[in-house]
Amino acid sequence: MLRRLAPLALVLACLGGPVFAQDRQQVERQFRGWLQETIRPRARAAGVSAETFNAAFDGVRLNWDLPDLVPPGAAKQVPQRQKQAEFGAPARYFNRGALEAATKVGRQMARRHAEALAATERRTGVPGRIVLGIWGRESGYGRAAIPHDAFQVLATKGFMSTRAAYFTDELIAALRIAEAGHAPGGSLKSSWAGALGQPQFMPSSFLAHAADGDGDGRADIWRSEADTIASIANYLAGHGWQAGRDWGFEVEVPASVSCALEGPDQGRRIADWAAMGIRRVSGKPFPGHEKSGQGFLMMPAGRLGPAFVVTPNFYVLKDYNMSDLYALFVGHVGDRIAYGMGDFEGRWRDPGRMMRSDIMRMQRALVEMGHDVGGVDGLPGFKTRRAIGRWQEATGRDATCFPETGVVNALAR
Repeated sequence: MLRRLAPLALVLACLGGPVFAQDRQQVERQFRGWLQETIRPRARAAGVSAETFNAAFDGVRLNWDLPDLVPPGAAKQVPQRQKQAEFGAPARYFNRGALEAATKVGRQMARRHAEALAATERRTGVPGRIVLGIWGRESGYGRAAIPHDAFQVLATKGFMSTRAAYFTDELIAALRIAEAGHAPGGSLKSSWAGALGQPQFMPSSFLAHAADGDGDGRADIWRSEADTIASIANYLAGHGWQAGRDWGFEVEVPASVSCALEGPDQGRRIADWAAMGIRRVSGKPFPGHEKSGQGFLMMPAGRLGPAFVVTPNFYVLKDYNMSDLYALFVGHVGDRIAYGMGDFEGRWRDPGRMMRSDIMRMQRALVEMGHDVGGVDGLPGFKTRRAIGRWQEATGRDATCFPETGVVNALAR
């Protein structure tokens, strides 16, 4: 899944929407030409028949309601003040309703599909609880509506989005799926980002990782729950899941340990983190087989929320969706399903209301000071968080490693 960015309506408002709207017919004509002149030859080279191609785009027009679109001739910059792009504090991601629903249904699915989950774990090394956590987050265990025409979505974004080349490649992959007859009833439905089926695979991921879990010779991620389970696990195994290791542990980080030590590029043995005074919140020691393995400090809200020592498997979960909070959510839900765990011991503190545009200004200020923030995008990833911490430490402030209101005000002037 891809991060949702500013909607097209915002861009049009800044360009003078009514004027641009008069040119939509011209853009539609350019789109049809692009399909014929660019996509058709690529599809043919990929083995897609004219019949499949024509059926895929019969009646397809641009979807102007999708996010992250840059129509021909439109400015690419995002307005400085994004009122509808308020940065969501991490606590909102872990709202009780989402956690309890994913856990409750996940336990039902664990009982219903115990045999398939166990067989998949034996084959891939990926625990069933982790598969369930992802399945629940991606499609509500197959219950979520997937309403969009995949060809319309991928063609629209391939023709006019900030990641046009990526979506064009995914469009060709979707045509290959249709050519092979994988989609049930010949209909290929997707999310607004072009993700398919219950695991919400992008088309290229389907081609690389979809698996037959029920032995019928097909990898049907739309209707088969066994295939969905096998495919999710196959994806994680293919991205390097280490069998026998956990995803991570909630911990207490003493004040003597800098929050700026966070990140996948600052790993050390879990035994070494323990020697620095980091302890599990449960009071239990780290498992013996984990102590010699590499671990990483992960503090998604800096010192304003729970802290974790995570394993390389956490970053495999991030390969599924490039978000610390996503990986943390699915790992946590899996633990709740399997072990009956409750909420995190650490509490999420409110950092104050912030706009992504404000965080972007803060990031620019940090970059000007020589810090690596991982990109000026208005999203406080681990590089931004630790850059804040290093700036705080260098200026004699208490290091929180998070863009709370006071930090943003001090830097984003």
